[in-house]
Amino acid sequence: MPPCPPPKTCAPRVPLVAEASSHPHRHRPANKEDIMTIAQPLAPPLRKINPPELPRPRGYSHAVAGTGTFVFVSGQTATDHMGKVTTVGLLLQARQALRNVRTALAEAGGAPEHIAQMTWYVLDVDHYRARLKELGVVYREVMGSHYPAMVLVEVSGLVDPAAIVEISATAILPSGGQPLPAGSPLNP
Repeated sequence: MPPCPPPKTCAPRVPLVAEASSHPHRHRPANKEDIMTIAQPLAPPLRKINPPELPRPRGYSHAVAGTGTFVFVSGQTATDHMGKVTTVGLLLQARQALRNVRTALAEAGGAPEHIAQMTWYVLDVDHYRARLKELGVVYREVMGSHYPAMVLVEVSGLVDPAAIVEISATAILPSGGQPLPAGSPLNP
């Protein structure tokens, strides 16, 4: 078998055996005798677009492009598994909302680096601005150093009256990347 080209151009080799049936996409578990391996190319990662004509972004990107499976994470607040907001204050609620975004995305097979766009809804934009440095620390703690295109919107209220921040995200999972969980609508 030929070696894989330079790093990051090949995914791990995957066993694939087609089952003898009338359906061309049915597969059966592979036996050692009849395993054929193929190299799956990785899709390019998300491409950050920051034109020199625009101000240098800090903590976000002006635009992000990519191809693959889109995952839309609905607005997440600082709720626990019972649906209750259990924290008070912008920093603690932002941390939990980001964790909830990350959890929902992981269930779809994604990670923070797959997020192309994120929208923050806050009750008080002045309070957000005043805590921006601390929010940056919280963001990096939960999401790492990946900065997608971001939107900040001040709203008069959120669905849960105890919430003061809600975060939604759109992610693009690369083609040939981690599969979606079995039984999901996109991977029956």
